[in-house]
Amino acid sequence: MVKIPVSGPTLRDLLHDRDLVSELRRILTSGAGPEVNGRYYHWDKLRHLDPPDGLTTREWWLALKFARASLAKPIALLDKTGAPFTFSMTDTVFQAIHRIDRDASGKIEISEQVTSPATRDRYIISSLMLEAITSSQLEGAVTTIERAKDLIRTGRKPSDQSEQMVLNNYLAMRSVRQFTHERLTPERILELQKIVTADTLDDPDAAGRLRRREDDVVVSDFDGEILHRPPDASELEERLDRMCAFANGKDGDAFVHPVVRAVLLHFWVGYDHPFVDGNGRTARALFYWSMLSQGYWLCEYISISTRLRSQPAKYARSYLHTETDENDLTYFLLHQLGIIRRAIDELHVHLDGKMEEVRRVEALLRQAVVLNQRQLALLSHSLKHPNSRYSIRSHRNSHNVVYQTARSDLLDLAERGLLNRRKVGRTFYFYPKPDLADRLKRLEA
Repeated sequence: MVKIPVSGPTLRDLLHDRDLVSELRRILTSGAGPEVNGRYYHWDKLRHLDPPDGLTTREWWLALKFARASLAKPIALLDKTGAPFTFSMTDTVFQAIHRIDRDASGKIEISEQVTSPATRDRYIISSLMLEAITSSQLEGAVTTIERAKDLIRTGRKPSDQSEQMVLNNYLAMRSVRQFTHERLTPERILELQKIVTADTLDDPDAAGRLRRREDDVVVSDFDGEILHRPPDASELEERLDRMCAFANGKDGDAFVHPVVRAVLLHFWVGYDHPFVDGNGRTARALFYWSMLSQGYWLCEYISISTRLRSQPAKYARSYLHTETDENDLTYFLLHQLGIIRRAIDELHVHLDGKMEEVRRVEALLRQAVVLNQRQLALLSHSLKHPNSRYSIRSHRNSHNVVYQTARSDLLDLAERGLLNRRKVGRTFYFYPKPDLADRLKRLEA
């Protein structure tokens, strides 16, 4: 259950406290910064902590608010009163961005499982499926990951609304990949939301359009308590134009780091809630568009919704902390940067494990007595390039052997269950089994 955090005193309130103002010099020279041991605390948490020596909790909060205000940068997103949202580039933000810059863009060293043309598409499709599934589950879709993957792989018709949500989200994520070199427009956002919500709404007319005044759209918890009431529908067209200008980097002269821009675009959609339904899924899809359009190519291989789904309360709380502390986006920014960083780290661990598995199986192969050196070479190549195909001619040319020898090698591997055989025209082709590594382990055993 997510509760609305207790709002702390605003900076204006604190500066109207005569007792605090009289001690302002002492408070501001206390050494308190915007973070506490690398944590960006909200008042709801800070009020339960022991303040530094010589400060009361209110004095500590004032020192912290002053430190944050000195770093705060406004963006074009305004709240319902017309006040701007701001974010602060703290040390923790800089550190997280540095790691994402290092690991998700440019020419970095990464497993050939991703960089190889033979396998990269398989990883992209896998990550797209996982993001589509878990993003839908975040919004209430009830299905297992395996059943949802089967839906996408087989192309069968969705059996219920949950499966329709998953399929829609998958199509939306694929659509995002197609326009990463284009500017974001309101029309593109409406099109994306239409894909996300197709055949899932009580009112089909609500797909692909902004919500209207008669659409009573709020964000509530499971008990019906309203957590967020978005801006009036009459403002949405102007807000959408301003959001697109921000997303395209046309919102003024101030520099906003590309990763920060992508994360804040995610928040912006969630705050404005411009649609009757599909806001969260559209927001996360636009985050991917922003990251990919700004050169963070590795984001094609990660799923942020998988991490968000594991701790949905923290995701919701990052929105609420921002709204209950003078529009300070740093709470949401830090939460999302942590999600991105963990997703990238987990991808590297996964790929390192895959390559270690390949090396381990190759070592087993070198000790094999049941296979000849030509067969070992082909299987070693297959482990690294699982989408490869082989023919008698290609195997013969690779090893400079006669037709019958090449044919015997390949048929033997097929009979052992290591290769699939398929006839195309008059030629037989051989393909590695999808679970080749596991089959080789069993063969050695």
